[in-house]
Amino acid sequence: MKLDMTLNDFEQALTREGYITEKEDRIALTAYLAAQLEKPILIAGPPGVGKTEIAKALSQVFSANLIRLQCYEGLDENKALYEWNYQRQLIRIQMKEESLKEEDLFGLDYLLPRPLLQGLMSEEPSVLLIDEIDKTDAEFEAFLLEVLGEFQVTIPEMGTVKAKQRPFVILTSNGERELSDALKRRCVFLYVNPPTVEKEVRILRSKYPDLPDKLAYQVAKAVSILRERLALQKIPSIAETMDWAKALLVMGKTDLDPAWVDATLNLLIKSKEDLELFYREMGAERLLGEAKGI
Repeated sequence: MKLDMTLNDFEQALTREGYITEKEDRIALTAYLAAQLEKPILIAGPPGVGKTEIAKALSQVFSANLIRLQCYEGLDENKALYEWNYQRQLIRIQMKEESLKEEDLFGLDYLLPRPLLQGLMSEEPSVLLIDEIDKTDAEFEAFLLEVLGEFQVTIPEMGTVKAKQRPFVILTSNGERELSDALKRRCVFLYVNPPTVEKEVRILRSKYPDLPDKLAYQVAKAVSILRERLALQKIPSIAETMDWAKALLVMGKTDLDPAWVDATLNLLIKSKEDLELFYREMGAERLLGEAKGI
């Protein structure tokens, strides 16, 4: 899916769709090059840093359908690629047509395309998101190589199905296991770090224009401190930072105070163990003091 636009135009298009990038994070540049090279892009990084949001934003920039395969342990090619509509096949068999042949039961009318096949069969531009590929096993990853390398797949009853129009493929990984070199060779690689304070302020201001600048900075700085200073089991995601900012905005706050940090901390920290760690090692007053530079 080559782009008929410059890198600068591409960056501006991402911003218009609400995805904030910076030169330093190389997100726009890497996505642009992957599109121009017509190669899949493998996006790795901690949970909650906006990997999936990149795919959503790119589908808007490309004016393409977003087709998503959510990976999980035990996912196999049948659930990812296609299934036959056995109920409809059975009904056809029960009609007892004398001219019915076996191949009549294995046509497109009886095929239930799953996300991978939907991406290959789509006649319209599409972005195929293979989300959290690291949750699958090595066998499924090996199966993907033909899809990613040749943009085709073989269905035993029908033969080889080649992409009518190559989808732009995005794979994401949280790093739960190491991916194979063969998969990496087929992809352009991008590692996404948690956002800087300045970038998260820009994200908050773009999503909530009414959010006071001072409060946006305090929220972003406080979340950054939580991510960097505490060994939390689950660090706050960008989406959770946005939830926190929106909650404070709804309550009419223009400045953070310890009472409101305590009252709304559950929007950021989502386990009993992490809450205990926060109060044991930091607490609301110290967090606010550091966030405000006091």
